[in-house]
Amino acid sequence: MEQLRQRADFIAVAGGLRINGPAFVLQSLRREDQGPIRVGFTVTKKIGTATERNRIRRRLRELVKRTDRGFLLPHSDYVLVGRRAALSRDFAVMLGDLRTALERVARRSPKPA
Repeated sequence: MEQLRQRADFIAVAGGLRINGPAFVLQSLRREDQGPIRVGFTVTKKIGTATERNRIRRRLRELVKRTDRGFLLPHSDYVLVGRRAALSRDFAVMLGDLRTALERVARRSPKPA
């Protein structure tokens, strides 16, 4: 699994599926290439100070590390957009939220040809 870093990739994923949650928004896009799963993290400045945004981003990264890879679709890009609630929401509950969101993405995602 790789990390998204280029703005163009984040913009492309923003055009895909969106699942809203209390602590984050999960965006997903199925790619046509045979590349690895890629994940990106973003938190806008309106959420809070740099310290708070970095803490949210660290929590989101840890969520993805602890998620079973079976929930992630192959050849897909994911972006987690942090919300302010990610600072105070229980981590175990957030982990469940992420699994639920990934399951919803898998059900709504078009099947590969």
